[in-house]
Amino acid sequence: MIPIPNISIAAAMKAGVLLFAAFALALLVHDRNHWKSEAGIREQQLAQTKAAFDQTVAGYRAAAAQARAADAANAAQVKAEQAAINERTANEFETRIAAARADAQRLRHYTAAAADSGDGGRAPVPSLPASTGGAAQNAGEDQLPDTDKLIATEQAIQLDELIKWVRAQAAVDLNKTRSP
Repeated sequence: MIPIPNISIAAAMKAGVLLFAAFALALLVHDRNHWKSEAGIREQQLAQTKAAFDQTVAGYRAAAAQARAADAANAAQVKAEQAAINERTANEFETRIAAARADAQRLRHYTAAAADSGDGGRAPVPSLPASTGGAAQNAGEDQLPDTDKLIATEQAIQLDELIKWVRAQAAVDLNKTRSP
């Protein structure tokens, strides 16, 4: 048999409490170290997540800035194209109107010169064969006065140029995509 030392119950209880306290302390230190380790891992994960989020936000901001710049450049190009169409159309319109007015003026002078020469106010034109003479005479009866002819010609030119302008403006690509 093993000799049992003579220990009192109070001393045994003290030893048990001390042993329990030591065991509880060891357990608390172990848990604290475990939680510190886990907290470090969580902190590291949080830092990585925040860095990834910040990088994503920066990427979106850069893409938005690039898109705004591309939109501004596209808008400037579209505006320039439309201005060029406007200028070209206005120039063509003025050229055609000036030519029509010059032709009308020339025709008036020609008609006036023919009237002064005694031809009865009619401009000399080549004669038509007898078979088509009737149709030419009927058309002459329903003609517009010279001033109305010029106005009609000017309006026809204006409408023609307006149609050309609308078609040219509609052909401008408003959503051009550019390669960076």
